[in-house]
Amino acid sequence: MAISYRWVIVAAGALMTCVALGAMFSLAIFLEPISVETNWSRAGISSAMTLNFLIMGVGGFMWGAATDRFGPRIVVLIGAVLLGLALVLASQIHSLLVFQITYGVLVGLAASAFFAPMIVATTAWFDKHRSLAVSLVSAGMGVAPMTVSPFARWLITAYDWRTAMFYIGVMSWVLLIPAALLVRRAPDELAAAGESATVGGEGYGMTAGQAFKSMQFIVLGLTFFACCMAHSGPIFHMVSYAMACGVAPMAAVSIYSVEGLAGLGGRVVFGVLGDKIGVKPVLVAGLFIQAVVIAAYLTVSKLGEFYLLAVIFGGTYGGVMPLYAVLARDYFGPRILGTVFGAATMLSSIGMAFGPLAGGWVYDAYASYTWLFIGSAIVGLGAVAIALAFPPQPRQQLQPA
Repeated sequence: MAISYRWVIVAAGALMTCVALGAMFSLAIFLEPISVETNWSRAGISSAMTLNFLIMGVGGFMWGAATDRFGPRIVVLIGAVLLGLALVLASQIHSLLVFQITYGVLVGLAASAFFAPMIVATTAWFDKHRSLAVSLVSAGMGVAPMTVSPFARWLITAYDWRTAMFYIGVMSWVLLIPAALLVRRAPDELAAAGESATVGGEGYGMTAGQAFKSMQFIVLGLTFFACCMAHSGPIFHMVSYAMACGVAPMAAVSIYSVEGLAGLGGRVVFGVLGDKIGVKPVLVAGLFIQAVVIAAYLTVSKLGEFYLLAVIFGGTYGGVMPLYAVLARDYFGPRILGTVFGAATMLSSIGMAFGPLAGGWVYDAYASYTWLFIGSAIVGLGAVAIALAFPPQPRQQLQPA
């Protein structure tokens, strides 16, 4: 029963990351209708997403530490209740400042309650195929653009943005609360097996404070930061960029969905490759491809060209994201994984925070996204350079019976 239930944990984690991150990122779909109806600037609206990422950073660290202490179920349950409440409240607001605070702070805090806790829960259930399992949990983020984003666009077309956001908040309650109740800690024997499967990593005996000062964590955190800083702007502004290139609104949303579908496949492929040939070389290769594709967006203008790049871009940025959790688990072990990975996601969220606001500033200043893609590609190459400094991973060794 315990062996089979691990896949229930994976399924629940994938659903929760899909709904939570999909609801938060749907602000990209709401951007234009909110701006038209309220006359708020794009930079002003986009700053709510910037707040999302900043708060997600703090929340990820906080929820990760809480997971180490109290377990994942109570954490994701609180996040489920808070996310629905935040979206319902945001749908009724008529002040830009209050919208920025409500959507930026509450949605960000709620959304951060799922990824790190469910990654911690999943790694505890798996001693083999861990990269694949973690990738499948994070695949929910790849499914989100194919589900939540088109659903949001349909609701906006059928009703208006306020009604659409309200319904998405209610949907969050309906889906997330039951999923949260399915989450369990791994049985003691599975957790012990996972602990003994890898030995020799010097990080396994560290306290959280010692881990934060280690070379492993410094390189992990900086790479995660630069990676997310590189792709956050292009992801968030992709729909608006495609529309500025002459692509119809629903077709532009479909580009976002294609990225998500490709990200789903990329997570599986990168997870399998990480198990087979090692996480570090797969991560470095993915980061390099990501930087090149970001720059290539400057050369396209037709829908088919957008689709082609969306497949590559979505597959690579989606594929590399789960690998950071696997590296953290290999370097530091399960005992402080929630705290350490929560701190790493905090740095990644700070990186993610730059893109939406920078893109809004660039567009408001130049009526063009050119400099956003140039800057993002340069940062992406910087992520590759940092990743090359990763220390060797601990070797997997079998313990005697």
